[in-house]
Amino acid sequence: ASEDTPVITAAGENNSSQIKCPQNEKIKFKDPLMTGLDKDSDDDGMESLDLEASNKSEEESVSRSSSLIANFRLDDDCDGETRDLFIVVDDPEKHTSTLEAYITFRVTTKTTRDEFEGSDFSVRRRYNDFLWIRHRLEEKYPTHLVPPLPEKHSLKRMDRFSTEFLKVRQTALQKFLTRVADHPVLSFDKCFQIFLTAKAWEFQAHKKQGSGFLTRVSESLNNMSASYMMKNRPPEFALMHDYITLLSDKLGVMDRIAQRVAKEQNDYMAELLEWGPCYTLWANAEDQLAGALLTMSKALDECVRTIKELIDATDNRFAQPVKEYLLYTECIKNVLRRRDAIQNEYDSVIEEISRKKDEKEMIKTSDQTYSIGAFLGKDPEDVKQQKHEKLEQQIADMIRQMEYFNDRTVVANADLKADMERWHKHKQRDLKEIFITLADMHIAYYEKNLAIWENTIRTIQNKEHIQLPSTASINENQDHGIV
Repeated sequence: ASEDTPVITAAGENNSSQIKCPQNEKIKFKDPLMTGLDKDSDDDGMESLDLEASNKSEEESVSRSSSLIANFRLDDDCDGETRDLFIVVDDPEKHTSTLEAYITFRVTTKTTRDEFEGSDFSVRRRYNDFLWIRHRLEEKYPTHLVPPLPEKHSLKRMDRFSTEFLKVRQTALQKFLTRVADHPVLSFDKCFQIFLTAKAWEFQAHKKQGSGFLTRVSESLNNMSASYMMKNRPPEFALMHDYITLLSDKLGVMDRIAQRVAKEQNDYMAELLEWGPCYTLWANAEDQLAGALLTMSKALDECVRTIKELIDATDNRFAQPVKEYLLYTECIKNVLRRRDAIQNEYDSVIEEISRKKDEKEMIKTSDQTYSIGAFLGKDPEDVKQQKHEKLEQQIADMIRQMEYFNDRTVVANADLKADMERWHKHKQRDLKEIFITLADMHIAYYEKNLAIWENTIRTIQNKEHIQLPSTASINENQDHGIV
């Protein structure tokens, strides 16, 4: 479909057609990991990373503690003054039944939208409910980018009821709802409104109303086949697919390396845990060195605390966001496949129209004397005329189908372009924040360790607290030993 084709809302389509497709505009997706390395590259629209931002004052620490935010920055373009839908996820609560134990979260909503029958709502939802609303949004808006949810089970945290796990899960669910609430189309969905406002029994009744399993399977198979059958994908979407594949590979490498580094850090922490008691036990046998040895043991205990803080902070503020963007790349690939399926239907109709037109031209010059109709006693010219009229009717019907699929393709392209522009801007900002936060955490970690060991040196050198044996006393002890 041409970008200059006007957007015509087809029957059954959603209101996403209001998003206009920019004419003669190419979307450039640039890798923030590579930007700046190539001096000749064109950095249109790319925000430069100010390295001096982390050192605003000589009196401050090198670490920008302000970037070590408790929660990862959310995807929103709107200021607090312009946003009209605020959602907070908090208060995890454990429920136990005869068959299972599960966690629910409180979802509090404040809004000024007229579509809601009030301004304040508070409901409790479990993870499966979040999963349901995401699937519903994907079904109703297949060419929009629905944010990902965190994985249901984590291999690292086997205890899904632990405080640490629930805090990470709560943050991820908060980000999901905030991103949906800030979306110009998804946030106005009726199912999303029911998710935020319906009471428990009403919500369970509404969940039972949905598309069947076989319908979802057939759509999935159609999308998978379309990605292989696509012959003339527009260059901008081919570029988008290549970029997402490359970004997914890079994030995957980062995730694997982060896991190896975390394992090495845990091994290092285990070694420190064994090292500290060695000094304590040694102090029992060295009266004159007891103070220094106990000081070393205390320093190692503090180092264990700092490395544990670094491991936990790295997982929450670096590893988890990287995994989240890995899930985001899979979501984009799925949307691209659904867009390809829509275009594939459009291309198939065009090919069928071309084939029918060729067949109609062949009918004009064909001899119907030996056709089946002629054998049944019909006049060959009448047979030819009937076939000609039948082909004309089929071509007219397929032209209407072509117009319908053309509208769907144009709307799908506009939906995906608009969402990708927003996502690309958010991703660029978020990845910068992730990297700056990681750097800040390591700076803070080494600053703490430096302070620990400097304080250890001062304590050991303070003779008022620790009396170290002099050289003369050591020689005297050696002489007594000889005697």
